[in-house]
Amino acid sequence: MEEVLKIVKSNGQVVPGAKYCVTGSTGYIGSWLVEALLERGCTVHATVRDPAKSLHLLSLWKGGDQLRFFQADLNEEGSFDEAVKGCVGVFHVAASMEFNVTEKQNNEAFVQANIINPAIKGTINVLKSCLKSNSVKRVVFTSSISTITGKDSNGNWKPIVDESCQIQPDSVWKTQATGWVYALSKLLTEEAAFQFAKENGIDLVSVITGTVAGPFFTANVPASVKVLLSPLTGETEYFMILSAVNARMGSISLVHIEDICNAHIFLMEHANAEGRYICSSQSCTLSNLATLLSKMYSCSNIYKKIEKNYDKVPSEISSKKLEDLGFNYKHGIEDLIHQTIMCCLDYGYLPPV
Repeated sequence: MEEVLKIVKSNGQVVPGAKYCVTGSTGYIGSWLVEALLERGCTVHATVRDPAKSLHLLSLWKGGDQLRFFQADLNEEGSFDEAVKGCVGVFHVAASMEFNVTEKQNNEAFVQANIINPAIKGTINVLKSCLKSNSVKRVVFTSSISTITGKDSNGNWKPIVDESCQIQPDSVWKTQATGWVYALSKLLTEEAAFQFAKENGIDLVSVITGTVAGPFFTANVPASVKVLLSPLTGETEYFMILSAVNARMGSISLVHIEDICNAHIFLMEHANAEGRYICSSQSCTLSNLATLLSKMYSCSNIYKKIEKNYDKVPSEISSKKLEDLGFNYKHGIEDLIHQTIMCCLDYGYLPPV
């Protein structure tokens, strides 16, 4: 074990037999990440808040002695101590998926006390557990493209959108665009994590995920898949999120579930990884996305509320920092959409055509 803990390969490949902890293992990214690590010969400590929700995944993962489950709650300090013990790295994927609040809850005090503060506390609790362990060499935090904007402080579009293009909390509080609660929670949690890591000597890297899609292991259709397919399904809540992303970024950033998990592992084991990394294989405008969806899934009910004027802004959402480190994407946009649709047809989320 001592040899494993000392090895960090510069090309971003995991060490066979290394032990990793994955929080939020029953979620979309978490469940794929567990599978990807097991396939690479790693030992995985998968944390779950409710063990009953993991039962359907056991037959899919087939981890044998390489997989152990740990019940843990982000709200309880020390809850992750046993899960991270002996692990060389921790993937902190678990997060709240609150996108909005009700009209009665729509005030700064409520959101801060009931959503943002618990999200920050939960992440700090995971990091405190990492501090107690002498084995953890790096923590990879799952962030979101919702923390990024394609506009400058004057509301003008930037030609290139990179990791420095963060949303401003004051602006989010003021505008409260669709999905604002999730965006603000992710941003402030990530900032608090980096501050705690800096103060306590923790090696922390974050992955800024685009809209993630593709096949899924979860018992329910992941929210990001519902967002992607909302031009087909007409689900208003998810279409409003997709429209808000397009309005904020100038296009929709997309990434296949396999690529986002590969990026997490790559950044965990790359010696030179530091800071934040956008992981987005491609992006397209909302109307172009709707066109691609309709080509691959012939449906007369394609959502009609798609406006062409978004297409005037060709902002480039850049993952150059990640690619310069040596990361390569496997899946293009058409592959991503095709696999997403096929999985949702099998699941019954989309009706046969």
